Amino acid sequence: MRNILFSGLLILGVFAAANAQQFRGPQEFSGTIVGSGGSLGWRTYQFTLTVDRFTPDPEASSDAEILRSLGQGALLDTIRDQRVGTFSLVGQPGRNVNLVRVRRMADARLRIVAVFERWGSAYDVRPGTRSQDYPFTYIEIYVDENGRGEGKLIPAARIYFDKKDHNQIDAENFGVFPARLMSVEWCTRPPKIAE
Repeated sequence: MRNILFSGLLILGVFAAANAQQFRGPQEFSGTIVGSGGSLGWRTYQFTLTVDRFTPDPEASSDAEILRSLGQGALLDTIRDQRVGTFSLVGQPGRNVNLVRVRRMADARLRIVAVFERWGSAYDVRPGTRSQDYPFTYIEIYVDENGRGEGKLIPAARIYFDKKDHNQIDAENFGVFPARLMSVEWCTRPPKIAE
């Protein structure tokens, strides 16, 4: 399963990016993960995503160039130590989030994409197995002007350039369908979404 990932990282002028400066201080999202098999099973979990800062355009463009020229392993090495926030399931230790982008959609919703190194329990990783090719966890959230929305979570994702799709940066899911993110709420209540 493929999912468009960082739309706008490469041709930033083509895709309208939200002004991340309008969100001052840490931003917090909460909601429910509805598992779809795999390591999450068919259970539900409460989650919190805290964004200390959104990844700025120059940094995101540099990350995209690293992915294009050197591949996802080099991208992981580059962003591994970048901490822009945390993601946690209730009752479990949180994970450092390495990249977060925000973009305004045509329907005025905001699209928030978060990427971080896959945690060990997401899938069993053994040397020489296909699962090694899926080193990221990918989160995508859409929220409306009231700070409410939904999204998806890919526990084990491969990130790559799709040359057949106009060099879009895409994410591919390992094994099972993405988990659904339901009843998402932007807890810090963003300012009214405006151009």
